[in-house]
Amino acid sequence: MRPLNFPDYGFRLKNSENNTHIFDAIRKKFVVLQPEEWVRQHVINYLMLDKKYPMSLINVEKQLTINQLQKRYDVVVFKPDGQIDILVECKAPKIDIKQETFDQIARYNLQLQASYLMVTNGLDHYYCKMDFVAEKYRFLNDIPDFSR
Repeated sequence: MRPLNFPDYGFRLKNSENNTHIFDAIRKKFVVLQPEEWVRQHVINYLMLDKKYPMSLINVEKQLTINQLQKRYDVVVFKPDGQIDILVECKAPKIDIKQETFDQIARYNLQLQASYLMVTNGLDHYYCKMDFVAEKYRFLNDIPDFSR
């Protein structure tokens, strides 16, 4: 896999069934290493190791229903009170981040109501703080560190 714009986290990899697998500390299992998974695992480590979010507050690839359609979010970080703090949308590095990606995460967030959004393809990262009163988001240089 190609290097991403994240620190090197020293992932646990293994080869099995003609595929490379990467260990997901949140799901506590090895998962097939695809380009989007490569980005997702970097995001998880970024949140835990650099931003200091506890593993217990991070959730990965869970299903949600939007307009009677089954969708999956990539990563959610909860606040200690159970509300959603950060919603992350991961794309493969070859996928350019466009308005459609922001539209997708905004649709998910109509239901989830996260305070912050992160959109990344591993090369380009975008961070937003939600303003629910004005119904828009404001771009940030980074998401806040865990401080609660």
